[in-house]
This record gives sequence, structure tokens and C-alpha cells, in this order.
Amino acid sequence: MAVHGEWFGYAAATLTTVAFVPQAIKTIRSRDTSGLSLGMYVVFTVGIGFWLAYGLHLQSWPMILCNTITLGLAGTILALKLRYG
Repeated sequence: MAVHGEWFGYAAATLTTVAFVPQAIKTIRSRDTSGLSLGMYVVFTVGIGFWLAYGLHLQSWPMILCNTITLGLAGTILALKLRYG
């Protein structure tokens, strides 16, 4: 049963990471950030940074990989929000 539980963890990490791809693509292409919450992206990006630090502390490669990708995507969206308002 533990193996199945781990697969749920991998699936959850993959889906929550990939969830930011459509928003990042749309924001990069349109440069329209008017509908995005600055506060949400600041808090989320900082939170992902902490998750990444925690993954590094645990030396958990799945956690490190997913949070590195998510941090890049969320950080890109946050940077565009700061640039374009």
C-alpha cells in the first residue's frame, strides 16, 4: 500500500506543478496581469521557496524538482505582474 501512496504523491506534485504552465504561457504572451493578485503571487512564491529549502534540507529530489519548476513558473508570473501591473 505504501507504494501506491507514493504514486499519489508523485501525481499530486506533477499536477500542482503543471497547473502553473497555462497561466505562465498566457501571461507571457498577453502581458496582461490585471486579473492576477499580486499578494497571492508574493505569498505563494515565498511559500514555494520555503518548500524548496525544506526539500533541500531533506534531500528529497522529487520535492526539489517540483518546487524548483513551480518556483520558476510562479516567479515568472510574479515578475510579469510587478513589471506590467
